[in-house]
Amino acid sequence: MNFTLHQLRVFLVVTEKKSITLAARELNMTQPAVSIQLKNLQDQFDLPLTEVIGRKLYITDFGKEIEGIAIRVLNEVDAIKDHSLRFQGILSGKLRIATVSTGKYIMPYFLRKFLSENPEVELEMEVSNKNTVLEGLRNNEVDFALITVLPTDIDLYEEILMPNRLFLFGASENALPTTEAAGATLFKELPLIFREEGSGTRHTMQQYFQKANISPRVGLSLSSNEAVKQAVLAGLGYSVLPLVSVGDELKLNKIAIIPVKGFPLRTQWRLVWLQKKQLTAVAAAFLKYMREHKQEIYQTHFAYLEEYF
Repeated sequence: MNFTLHQLRVFLVVTEKKSITLAARELNMTQPAVSIQLKNLQDQFDLPLTEVIGRKLYITDFGKEIEGIAIRVLNEVDAIKDHSLRFQGILSGKLRIATVSTGKYIMPYFLRKFLSENPEVELEMEVSNKNTVLEGLRNNEVDFALITVLPTDIDLYEEILMPNRLFLFGASENALPTTEAAGATLFKELPLIFREEGSGTRHTMQQYFQKANISPRVGLSLSSNEAVKQAVLAGLGYSVLPLVSVGDELKLNKIAIIPVKGFPLRTQWRLVWLQKKQLTAVAAAFLKYMREHKQEIYQTHFAYLEEYF
């Protein structure tokens, strides 16, 4: 047999995507180039790795066996590279982070300098809703997760990064004509835009409404913080949003805080990881960096938020 590591890497992307077209896009290769690499690998075996039925590509049972071996082989190859660089005093390896969708406004600032100082570290960051992030954490698929609401069914360690404050927002032209904070009954009158079930923001909103014994008027339910923000800016309704997600719109006077008694709602942005997890050298280095630099990062990039607290 004379297959190459490149052929194995291409094969793994094909098995993941179940599509030559999608694999080519992921690998930044042409479809014919992916097909050639797959064929060259297939030529090493008497049994088929894949099969096409109709227009769908399927991985055979034999292909799945080779897939598992290929994963182990490439992991070992990556480990050789990491150990080699480590002996030279260079931090190398993957850093896997999952963040809830609003975390995309925060996590890049906590990563930027660490990654620039450690160019051999490869970042894999998934942005999703709270339920998906926690599922990845449970399955030990990530090193860390960035969340605001701690689950009760997972044993986690946490590192608090910065405060999270949620306000009621409306488009500037829809701002209510009052200088006093309205009562919680306001939520019975305003058309509210909610995040989808599984969102940390929605969880915090629902806790508030339950405590205030209010059944809010729900106008829309949208799947991302960005979609909610755009709907608010378009004048489709009002929503409770993390302050950090609308900083630019506030500065440009496109969005306005609607004063409500009991607001802002207060949570924390926290980096969490499994208590039983053995942190890699890269993950341990990143955690150390966070603990040493989080206050500096907050003051540099997020201190402006305090004027609204």
